[in-house]
Amino acid sequence: MNKPFYIVIPARFASTRFPGKPLVTLCGKAMLAHAYDRALASNATETIIATDDQRIADYCDQHKLPYLPTSAEHESGTDRISEVAMLHSWEDDAVVVGLQCDEPATPPSIINQVAGNLEQNPDADIATLCSRIELKEEYLDTNRVKVVTDNRGFALYFSRAPIPFRRDAASGEDGDFPRSYVHIGMYAYRVSFLRQFQALQPSYYESEEKLEQLRALSNGFRIHVDIAVDVPSHGVDHPDDVAGAELALNRLIRET
Repeated sequence: MNKPFYIVIPARFASTRFPGKPLVTLCGKAMLAHAYDRALASNATETIIATDDQRIADYCDQHKLPYLPTSAEHESGTDRISEVAMLHSWEDDAVVVGLQCDEPATPPSIINQVAGNLEQNPDADIATLCSRIELKEEYLDTNRVKVVTDNRGFALYFSRAPIPFRRDAASGEDGDFPRSYVHIGMYAYRVSFLRQFQALQPSYYESEEKLEQLRALSNGFRIHVDIAVDVPSHGVDHPDDVAGAELALNRLIRET
């Protein structure tokens, strides 16, 4: 990846399953600050935290983290990232990576990878990553989003359901569930796409699955999916995930 790219970290305080999640302390500091550290370790030229909550803004002021206040009306993280791109008047061909603050142990290598993936696929509007599912429990877990692609790596569909589904159990060649991939929820966008995304209404499939990338697919935009060079730990969706996130953070910090 030779072209400079930006990172935006959407951070909202309200969360149905885990309110206040960005400010939860992991290994001595807020989860949001760990995500910012991962961004600093990447090749990005600039990183901005986007929030709609004064408590997060106050934390950023206190710890000198760059942030931008954004609307509380956004339906998704992509909407929030779009607002930042428009406010900064970034060029249409600029690449922006959305880094989730609830993925505090994201390897910087895959931040660079997803930005490079978009640059290497000029006919893609978005790039993202996935990894092979090894355990049937993960394949069946509705909190783990699965993705299927065409032969060129472009996404056909994302779902919380176990996809692909094997109709004939006896025909399988990959054990007791089919070859499948879990989506890694990090995206690289072109600013030209983000400009168009702002005008789109949430789609039917997005509303059913609660997956914002389905709004792009439903409107004919193309998402290229690459297999991640490093597999990140499971994100923090619930208070029960905190202990595992701290273990993953300690491991990542030791390795860097």
